[in-house]
Amino acid sequence: MNIFKQFINSLFSPKEIAAFHSQGIGKTILYVFFLALLSVIPSLAYSSTALVNGLNAIQTSIENEIPDFSIENGELKSDHKKPIIINREDFTIVFDSTGTVNPQDLTNNSTNTVGLLKNHGYFIAGNQVQSIPYSMIDTFTRDDFLNMLSMVNSSIGIIIPIMCVISFIFTSGVKFIEVSVLAFIGLLLTKLLARDLRYRHLWRMAAYSFTLPTVFFIVMDALKTMVPNGGMIYWFVAVMILLLSIKEIPQQKHDL
Repeated sequence: MNIFKQFINSLFSPKEIAAFHSQGIGKTILYVFFLALLSVIPSLAYSSTALVNGLNAIQTSIENEIPDFSIENGELKSDHKKPIIINREDFTIVFDSTGTVNPQDLTNNSTNTVGLLKNHGYFIAGNQVQSIPYSMIDTFTRDDFLNMLSMVNSSIGIIIPIMCVISFIFTSGVKFIEVSVLAFIGLLLTKLLARDLRYRHLWRMAAYSFTLPTVFFIVMDALKTMVPNGGMIYWFVAVMILLLSIKEIPQQKHDL
């Protein structure tokens, strides 16, 4: 059975997942990479688009709407005495050298936000927040910032592929850890259900048990929808599917 048929069957059939317990480990490892790839596609597509649009919006705004500023001794300094909020379609830029704006308020403006606040710079895209403390930066001026943006824009064709590769590697590592943890949980379930399964069998089954929750959260990410208690739901569904799959394995026979 090819990987795409396994993917479809794993969405709804614990019996099929149980049948994968004895397949080659190489095919299961490939499947984990496949799930990792699927799970990063929505966020990478969204983040890449936000990065390109954001860089253009920031450059235009700093050139035309942001007053002269500098970063010195870990602080943003400007003669402007109140915050500036610039809304551009689905992108927001917040400039505040006064310390008035709370970083937590940045997420209230739009899904994508760049914040140049008093002590930190923020970039928010796809509900993920990245921050840079100014204490890591030497003296930095408005012209330096514009030069840096021009350089980044000219290198965007290299930056985005590197970003995608790093994200995929990180997500793959997380997936392998999740599968390993779920397989350990499976060992407890096999004892309760009196099934003759080893860790290597459960690891294979655990990989496919993550298919449904992974696809669900891929769809939610694509729709830009936050799921309350998403982590708990993710693990609960995976454990339940593994439990149902283990039950499909014939029970141990005890000698009388």
